[in-house]
Amino acid sequence: MVDYHSAGQHLYGGNAPVPDGDYMAQEDDWDRDLLLDPAWEKQQRKTFAAWCNSHLRKADTQIENIDEDFRDGLKLMLLLEVISGDRLPKPERGKMRVHKINNVNKALNFIASKGVKLVSIGAEEIVDGNTKMTLGMIWTIILRFAIQDISVEETSAKEGLLLWCQRKTAPYKNVNVQNFHISWKDGLAFNALIHRHRPELIEYNNLRKDDPVTNLNNAFEVAEKYLDIPKMLDAEDIVNSARPDEKAIMTYVSSFYHAFSGAQKAKTAANRICKVLAINQENEHLMEDYEKLASDLLEWIKRTIPWLEDRSPQKTIQEMQQKLEDFRDYRRVHKPPKVQEKCQLEINFNTLQTKLRLSNRPAFMPSEGKMVSDINNRWQHLEQAEKGYEEWLLNEIRRLERLDHLAEKFRQKASIHEAWTEGKETMLKQKDYETATLSDIKALIRKHEAFESDLAAHQDRVEQIAAIAQELNELDYYDLPSVNAWCQKICDQWDVLDSLTHSRRKALEKTEKQLETIDKLHLEYAKRAASFNNWMESAMEDLQDMFIVHTIEEIEGLITAHDQFKSTLPDADKEREAILGIQQEVQRIADFNCIKLSGNNPYTSITPQIINSKWEQVQQLIPKRDHALLDEQSKQQSNEHLRWQFASQANFMGPWIQTKMEEIGRISIEMHGTLEDQLNQLKQYEQSIVDYKPNLDLLEQQHQLIQEALIFDNKHTNYTMEHIRVGWEQLLTTIARTINEVENQILTRDAKGISQEQMQEFRASFNHFDKDHGGALGLEEFKACLISLGYDVENDQQGDAEFNRIMSVVDPNSSGIVTFQAFIDFMSHETTDTDTADQVIASFKVLAGDKNYITAEELRRELPPDQAEYCLARMAPYQGPDAVPGALDYKSFSTALYGESDV
Repeated sequence: MVDYHSAGQHLYGGNAPVPDGDYMAQEDDWDRDLLLDPAWEKQQRKTFAAWCNSHLRKADTQIENIDEDFRDGLKLMLLLEVISGDRLPKPERGKMRVHKINNVNKALNFIASKGVKLVSIGAEEIVDGNTKMTLGMIWTIILRFAIQDISVEETSAKEGLLLWCQRKTAPYKNVNVQNFHISWKDGLAFNALIHRHRPELIEYNNLRKDDPVTNLNNAFEVAEKYLDIPKMLDAEDIVNSARPDEKAIMTYVSSFYHAFSGAQKAKTAANRICKVLAINQENEHLMEDYEKLASDLLEWIKRTIPWLEDRSPQKTIQEMQQKLEDFRDYRRVHKPPKVQEKCQLEINFNTLQTKLRLSNRPAFMPSEGKMVSDINNRWQHLEQAEKGYEEWLLNEIRRLERLDHLAEKFRQKASIHEAWTEGKETMLKQKDYETATLSDIKALIRKHEAFESDLAAHQDRVEQIAAIAQELNELDYYDLPSVNAWCQKICDQWDVLDSLTHSRRKALEKTEKQLETIDKLHLEYAKRAASFNNWMESAMEDLQDMFIVHTIEEIEGLITAHDQFKSTLPDADKEREAILGIQQEVQRIADFNCIKLSGNNPYTSITPQIINSKWEQVQQLIPKRDHALLDEQSKQQSNEHLRWQFASQANFMGPWIQTKMEEIGRISIEMHGTLEDQLNQLKQYEQSIVDYKPNLDLLEQQHQLIQEALIFDNKHTNYTMEHIRVGWEQLLTTIARTINEVENQILTRDAKGISQEQMQEFRASFNHFDKDHGGALGLEEFKACLISLGYDVENDQQGDAEFNRIMSVVDPNSSGIVTFQAFIDFMSHETTDTDTADQVIASFKVLAGDKNYITAEELRRELPPDQAEYCLARMAPYQGPDAVPGALDYKSFSTALYGESDV
């Protein structure tokens, strides 16, 4: 500790105060005679008086003569109150010497209470106007209240002030600050200090080292005019002094230190406020982006669901296939960007919440109906509607295909039946039996029996026509009126034929007794020809029958049936030759017996020419049927190839997606290295998945070919295109979320200042206790993890209370599990420091000059324009008792930034 008493004896003749602290180390080479130099006393009187007045003006007063104006102790006490901010005892207002001594003693006692030991100085010397004692006392005050707290790198006050000056002036030429006397004579050091902090006030390069008076006056005038530092020195006194007074120089330089350190303090406060406001502005921008993206996505879902839920059937396959093509276009073009938007929305929401947690802001609550869970619910509804719509489309196409086939079959059978019935009513109504001979009558009876046989054979066809019409009605065929009308016409006609047939038979039976001779051969011919003719007509009908199949097995069954039919042709041909042989036998008998035949066989209209003609038609239809069946077989083989092609790719891609999902879960647990390394690894892994996308596109193309071929079933795989699509979307979403988790960890680490080693330690501890690798810890696992990290959460009253406190932070919803992100947020909060509402309030208070409010002018002066306007738009008027017009409440604004109430 410096013996200030001995130093004071050199300075002030033995009655000087001694500070209780090493405020300033005296130089060993001081000359005793120089300490008594009148020039130094003059410099100290001017400098100390100016320093005192710089503080007294705050109380609207000043001193003229330093050794006279402090003699009554009143201004001395006022000076101490101003510079300390404390209240001294009430002064005595009397004019007597004892009153003055008492006031000075109150001041000296206050100085002593601040840790300064005053040795061999009494109030009497101050009251008597002892100049050296008065200067010594003022120097003690300057040391205590202006210089003592200056410290750079744990140096003493004087050394700290000197080190500050050296650092600030180091870049300037011709400046070398080594002390507080000779180093300042040329004035360049003063100008360098000002230029370093306020370069716009000094043109330093225009100063000359050989013109010290100009340099000093320039610095003094600029400091007084722009920095509010009063002129405490005379340039001539400094220049003309061999060694300027160190205390005067130190006092003046300390004013520069306080002026610039105050500005730096304001700058620091402004920077903190700008940082906080920038975070809030960015967060608000992210919130607005989320709201817009969520609104757009929900609006798209709202527009799309009614379209997917529309089940208005179309009349034709072409119209339904167009609907299916529109749906495919929706799946290929319109939905994938919305899947990405939904994934990005969740990522943006998680990132925003992480940023809010890191900046001690309240969690973001989207508008009603726009939570991530709300969007997920609507998305699930969309996918349910989508699945139902695709199933409905395919079922409708299958139904319409079935309807078209039935309708064509109905038209074919109806046309064949109408062709058969043509002329039958006229034939049944004729009265030919009235004038016929007996033989003619018998012939007519046989002919009618043949017709009845033919009529019975056609009964099945009529029933088939009615059954097809009934099925078309049940399946709601679009052209039902024409179908029903045609069917009704056929049934009505059939009833008429049946009635006419019975009537004619009765008429023929009535005259049957008159009929004797019947040509048995004609009759046999007629019967066998009718049956054979009906067989040929049925064969032609079957050979022309339209078919619809969906599998290779079905077409092979038709081919087998057709082969079986062809195997019966030799027997049929024998029957044809036998029937023709009957007719030949009739002719032979007639020729042999010289019988003149009256014309065609009276029992049938089926001539040998007709039989041969129809037989030729059957022969021609067989190869056409062969070709049609072979074409369909080729088509079904192609369809089977498409099934196998899709199944082989789907059977590989389905397990591949599942494997990748499992690998992502394993990678997120087992990753090593820095978070950046982990992020790069995940992004490379993500790219490898994206690079696999062409395989999915190929599968989509194969699926489209299958749908265009109207293939509805695939027994070779359990994977549908819908399964693959959903799995692929989940895979992309999972890797994107995993990358986002690591990005949030990097964001947490950087914002909280967590080292890589700490982050790895947190990850290792978490993974050690995450036994099932599920990415979350149960209560007991989490407690064991905390204990491993040094937390006292053992099973006692204090430990349980601490554990409950931690759980309220990491698991506010009491779900019973702790995720890794919640664990990292907690450890980050525990191990790092962040800005708080109190710190922001303190920063605003600096900008406001210690006032409880701030003005618009102060905000615009201290903050960048956009952030100043941000504050002005949100700050409420100040309502305190010391409010002035235009005062703004920065306290409630600061607490609102952190979601707190202004208590």
